[in-house]
Amino acid sequence: METNQSLHSYIKEELLDRIKSGLYQAGQQLPTEYELCEDFDVSRTTVRAALNQLTLEGYLIRQQGKGTFVADQKVRQTLSDTPDTYTEQLAVQGKRGHVAAVDLTVVPANAAIVAKLHVTLNDPIQRIERIRRANDEPTQYEISYIPWHIAPGITKKQAEHSLYTTLRETFSISVAKTTESLEITLADERISAHLDCELGMPCFYIETVAENKDGEPIEYSRSYFRGDKTNFVIERHYAAGDAL
Repeated sequence: METNQSLHSYIKEELLDRIKSGLYQAGQQLPTEYELCEDFDVSRTTVRAALNQLTLEGYLIRQQGKGTFVADQKVRQTLSDTPDTYTEQLAVQGKRGHVAAVDLTVVPANAAIVAKLHVTLNDPIQRIERIRRANDEPTQYEISYIPWHIAPGITKKQAEHSLYTTLRETFSISVAKTTESLEITLADERISAHLDCELGMPCFYIETVAENKDGEPIEYSRSYFRGDKTNFVIERHYAAGDAL
C-alpha cells in the first residue's frame, strides 16, 4: 500500500505535468480540494500536501477565500558562454523587463571587497543597488561594487540599463570573463523587503566577479533571485569528439 508521502508526491507530479503541458494555464483556477480528492481518490490531507509543495515551489498561488491558481511561468535565466542582458532574456520569454536603481553610494573597500576586486583597503568603491522586475514583479535584487578609479560617477540613469554596456560605451572597459558561484540562501528582512517575498523564502544567490581582458577584476556583485519566480538553465557546448 502506498504511503501518504508517496501519494502526495505522485499527485504533485501529476498536477505539475498538467501545468507544464498547458492543461492548466497560467492564471487558471484549479479544481477545488474536494474535486481533486474525488479525481485522485485520496484524502484531503494528501491533496493539500501536494498543493502546498507546488505553492512553495512557485507553480501555484493560493488566494484566501478564492481558491488555488496557476502562477505565471518562472523567469528563465540562461547560464551560458554567450550571455544576453536581463531584458533580452525576458523578451524571448514574452515578458517585460525593468531595472530600477534604488541606491548609489561610494563606500570604502572592506576586506571582502579587497579580496574580490584586488584593491587596497578603504579605496573608494561605487556601490549600486538594483531591483530587476519581470512584468512588474520583482525577481532579482543585486548589489554591484565597481572601483571608483575604473568607472567614476556612474549615474542612476546608467545604472538602470546594462552596467556592462555602460562600462564599454562610457568608460571604454569591456568585460572579457565572469566567474559566478551559485548557492541557495533564505530571504532575510532586507531581501524580503526588496523582493516582496516572505521572510525565510528560499532564494538563489549568485556571486559574480567580472574581469577585463588583462584579468583585472572590474566588478563584483551579489544577486538574490526569488526561488519561486526563477529557474536556471545551463547550456554547454561541445566540439566533436569531446569526452563527457
